[in-house]
Amino acid sequence: MTQFLILLLNGLSLGAIYALIALGFVIIFKASEVVSFTHGSLLLLGAYSIARLSESIGFAAAVVVGVLVTALAALVVERLIINRLRGAPVISLAIVTIGVDIILLTELIRRIGPDILNVPHPWGGQSVSVGGIGISENRAIAMVVATVLIIAFFLVFKYSSWGVAMRASAEDGETAALMGIRQGRVSAVAWVVAGVLAAVAALFLVGAPTPGVSAASYTVALRAFPAAILGGLDSTGGALVGGLLIGLAESFAAGYQENLLFLGRGFGDVVPFVVMIAVLMFRPSGLFGTRELTRV
Repeated sequence: MTQFLILLLNGLSLGAIYALIALGFVIIFKASEVVSFTHGSLLLLGAYSIARLSESIGFAAAVVVGVLVTALAALVVERLIINRLRGAPVISLAIVTIGVDIILLTELIRRIGPDILNVPHPWGGQSVSVGGIGISENRAIAMVVATVLIIAFFLVFKYSSWGVAMRASAEDGETAALMGIRQGRVSAVAWVVAGVLAAVAALFLVGAPTPGVSAASYTVALRAFPAAILGGLDSTGGALVGGLLIGLAESFAAGYQENLLFLGRGFGDVVPFVVMIAVLMFRPSGLFGTRELTRV
């Protein structure tokens, strides 16, 4: 029972981080109808920036600069590429983001090399007890920060003019434009917010129990992508649920891997995609995604 609770708590903490990344996927899709595959490299850019700058300007300043750098990179991609291709087929936009991702990733991997860069978190690798169950302090703080950011996002999304504009654009882009909503501005802000969320997620993903920043940090965004698809690519609430489900599935698969050896070693690494496929077989639009209706 203790092991189950430990895995449950670790799964929720990991799922909260995945939810931040998945939320970035969703808001970009809602604002600009782009399935962005640049998130992996943006996440790695945030982690790399924080790790490199921590020694020279200190941890807190490095976090601020790392978040700003990632947000700026996301804005540059949107302004210079996505905005210029507005109206292009969705598949073309997705392929473009893959190309951008490969360029950024190649440069970051060249800079990181075979090393593992340490991020000097003030809380280090210490553990904390939650209800008698031990969890790394890094993951505990990640849960709190993720919860605050997600609540703040939903409040802004519901009550701010930007949130109203995004919902209107996602519902009917042409009508929203006729009503004076500047879709370019909505899209730009969405990419910036997604970049900020990716950088914050990166900050905690490279902390305990993870040893630090490496090229493998990129794959985390790939595991968060099923969370966005699972919940529904046009559902912000679905991103939260999908992130938690994927985090729990990954945690339990890793914790009970000895009982799953018949599925092969390393099964935990592909669990997010297995869960995604299983759900999409029954709900092609995701758990909370909007179903498209076509009249014939």
